[in-house]
Amino acid sequence: MDDYIKMLEEDIRIKEGLTACINCGTCTAICPAANYYNYDPRIIVDTVQTRDNSKIYDLLTGDTIWYCGECMSCKTRCPRGNAPGLIIMALRNLSIRLGFFTSSEKGRQQLAIKRSIGHWILKYGYCLYREEMTLEDHPEQGPSWEWQNRNLEDLLPLFGVQYKGDAGALRKISDDSLKELHAIFEVTGGLDFYDNIEKKSKEKADEMKLEFDERMNCEYMHEIYNKSSDHHYKS
Repeated sequence: MDDYIKMLEEDIRIKEGLTACINCGTCTAICPAANYYNYDPRIIVDTVQTRDNSKIYDLLTGDTIWYCGECMSCKTRCPRGNAPGLIIMALRNLSIRLGFFTSSEKGRQQLAIKRSIGHWILKYGYCLYREEMTLEDHPEQGPSWEWQNRNLEDLLPLFGVQYKGDAGALRKISDDSLKELHAIFEVTGGLDFYDNIEKKSKEKADEMKLEFDERMNCEYMHEIYNKSSDHHYKS
């Protein structure tokens, strides 16, 4: 078995996020995700501390590491200065690098995040872009959402937003800035990281015998976007 703990310790977030967990459970008590999912950040930290590669493999291939919302509430309350959220980030990063993320239902949903938030960052310079959040993809927004999207240029100035203007929130990001952003992603390996998500997702789609292409509504995307089994949640 590969030395996953050694790989993890190459990530600065492990060094910053794990000092000496005393299993007090404060992180779990404050964690919003632990109130919703079958999830316990204290157990994640304790598992990494064991340095047991088989247990860490289970984390890398399972659903648990994908429950965290990365709100970092855990960091604010830990009496030892630990940050389970940073440990989760390191585990997620390694899971994607190794292609293990496609082994779990929640892990496979990383393709949806890459094709939405990841794509928007490179295309618009924003991780959340209102016009791309359609009612078809997000019916939970309600019937007013479509009307708002059609009238953004008139609606947003009422809130002091210079929509696609020269300054402020939701301003138009210049082409030069977008080119610089692309260069940062290329130099830091971000584009390779994105490509790996696509590559491993394609392999999983072939294994599941589901159609896979660049469309947001191909069979594989539809499967991972909509499926959410009951076992993830507290009863």
